Amino acid sequence: MRCPSGAPCARSRRLATTIPKRAAAQEGHASEATCNRVHNGSAMATSKVSLAGPITLRDVARVAGVHPGTVSRALNPETRALVNERTAERVLEAAKELGYRPNPIARGLRTNRSHTIGVLVPDLMNPLFAAVVRGIEDGLRDGGYTPLIANTDNDAERERVAFEAMSARQVDGFIAATARRDHWLLADEVVSGAKVVLVNRRVDSDALPAVTGDDHEGVRLAVEHLARLGHERIAHVAGSQALYTGWSRNQGFIDAMRAQGFELDAGLTVFSEAFTEREGARCCGELLDRRRDFTAIMAGNDLLALGCYDALEERGLRCPQDISVVGYNDMPFVDRFRPALTTIRVPHYELGATAAHLMLEQLQGIDAPPRQLLLAPELVVRGSTASPVGNTTSSAPVSQADSNTSSLDTSR
Repeated sequence: MRCPSGAPCARSRRLATTIPKRAAAQEGHASEATCNRVHNGSAMATSKVSLAGPITLRDVARVAGVHPGTVSRALNPETRALVNERTAERVLEAAKELGYRPNPIARGLRTNRSHTIGVLVPDLMNPLFAAVVRGIEDGLRDGGYTPLIANTDNDAERERVAFEAMSARQVDGFIAATARRDHWLLADEVVSGAKVVLVNRRVDSDALPAVTGDDHEGVRLAVEHLARLGHERIAHVAGSQALYTGWSRNQGFIDAMRAQGFELDAGLTVFSEAFTEREGARCCGELLDRRRDFTAIMAGNDLLALGCYDALEERGLRCPQDISVVGYNDMPFVDRFRPALTTIRVPHYELGATAAHLMLEQLQGIDAPPRQLLLAPELVVRGSTASPVGNTTSSAPVSQADSNTSSLDTSR
């Protein structure tokens, strides 16, 4: 092998003499390494060197002229800082030229780590979790980790099965978006051997690190917005009280109503069994059946709010002319509802990225009490809220042609 200058390439000679020949059975399946070094100073040229069989970490070490342990540290984002910067660059260049790919199984045997994190998600069909998972994935990638994702449907048994299956695959930790207020992950025999971070959920004991949106602040923003429009009789379609988000948003609603000096009518709160459109419709229908006057609904999330749209349309009531509706989360496409939904925006991508950061802190052995982080929400005002005009529950039904529906507006 000769470089463009006509002289044999020094790196080619070194590769030919230092890398052992592989078995003849592998002949014809050789990988190619690129020799970029030439002998005329600044000139750059490319020639090919045939190497039989897969490239190993020792091959990279020989080309870079360093110990294999140095190569291992330089190629690991967690330990790269332990290697001289110029040496690390030389190792990375050699690995790139040779086409070296680290063997995660071999690395796991050496370090007792798989560089994978189990991610437990309650409902992958819920669009808000796509942003959460994306944030987790991006955050873990910065530390050299890969997520393994399991959908649990918020079912404790499915969650436990997924947890045990991932543990058997030796994941290094868990990020869970499925924690109930009395979650089994708090059991000492489980937590003692596992690194766990909660995202978009917390537990009452603060025993686990967690990152959530500030639900108390978000509901306060929603109630204050309705109060400024002139609403005082505000109903609440609350989430399940077994889940932290359902419980915390209901507590936020109670505190916000009291702060405004409004009457807390227990008959104007209905608790859903799940954060779904169907449950939102059922709860709103139950509110209307109680025949209590109200002019606005604060829903526990956007899907519950969408269900309220369905129930109002079925009863011939208009949003926001008869009843205003506020959601929570600002999930994708709520701006395409008719009317577009006023809601509380939660930074879901940032929730996932921050959860990944908390996990990496644990993996780096940072000794600190579990941190409970709250990310600030934002009020997004759209077309589903307006000033009240009269007694809503006794309003005359309107025709279907005149009513606003909850279907997506495909003209926008």
